[in-house]
Amino acid sequence: MSFFNKEPSNMSNQPWERSVLEKVALASIEEQKRARRWSIFFKLLFLGYIVMISVFALSPLSGSSIQTSGSHTAVVDIRGVIMSGAEADAETIIDSMNNAVDNPGTKGLILRLNTPGGSPVQSSYVYEAIRDIKTKHPDLPVYAVVEDLCASGGYYIASAADKIFVNESSIVGSIGVVMNGFGFTDAMKTLGVERRLYTAGSHKGFLDPFSKVDNEEKAHVQTMLNDIHQEFIQAVKQGRGDRLKDDPNMFSGLVWAGTESIKLGLTDDIGNVKSVAKNEIGEENIVDFTAQRPLFEKIAKNMGAAMAEFTLQITSNKSPTLF
Repeated sequence: MSFFNKEPSNMSNQPWERSVLEKVALASIEEQKRARRWSIFFKLLFLGYIVMISVFALSPLSGSSIQTSGSHTAVVDIRGVIMSGAEADAETIIDSMNNAVDNPGTKGLILRLNTPGGSPVQSSYVYEAIRDIKTKHPDLPVYAVVEDLCASGGYYIASAADKIFVNESSIVGSIGVVMNGFGFTDAMKTLGVERRLYTAGSHKGFLDPFSKVDNEEKAHVQTMLNDIHQEFIQAVKQGRGDRLKDDPNMFSGLVWAGTESIKLGLTDDIGNVKSVAKNEIGEENIVDFTAQRPLFEKIAKNMGAAMAEFTLQITSNKSPTLF
């Protein structure tokens, strides 16, 4: 038998190999098509996300064009920490108040407060806006109604109102200024860590948590806090006038329950939104003019504010607050 005349064994397998190769090629083509479809899907999804962000960012504050019929008592909420970018920032509060005042059916304005305070600058903006409203609309009553808490910057704002109403258990006061931070110098020694801080300006590293307290810088901070405190005190005295009693702890930063705050002249009477609308303004129809920012904008602002607060805590270069 001649081995040279025998047909190579792989020749009989060629149709099978061709079939396998065709299947692999077809599967590869199908996979590429599937990948392109997913790529197009995710691109469209991302485009939709960008469009949604743009719509939210460009949309106005909801509640900024409230349509009402007939007379009413307008309510504007001041809730949470008063700071730029937060729910209770000066821009939002002032816009809300102005929208309420500009409405021809508004017979009176109630500021409903539940806040621990916050930025002295933001609080001052709102305080001055209330005084401006009272100047331009002398016949329009502006009242403050305290729920659980009205402290520091919250009371700064409330003191501009014609009257302040509280619940017996409301917490009111804290007329003071605070600026805090941390010091880690001893911890660094224990851990054997060396601080390397480079600055241009002899006090640029001022309040650095990893450096020892400088007496000159400490005195400077205290002077600054005293100045802000005096501005706060003068605003309260201007707003409350001779209703304030002569008490040595009035401006010490202490807080009082609602009933005691009335005795001290910090507030005027017991009441809530409904009772004030009925008994003081004489209009029981209540319309909420509190502007609400779009959801995405609120999330973005809160994230930005949280990041800023985290950064400030890390560096300890905190702004003064009226907490």
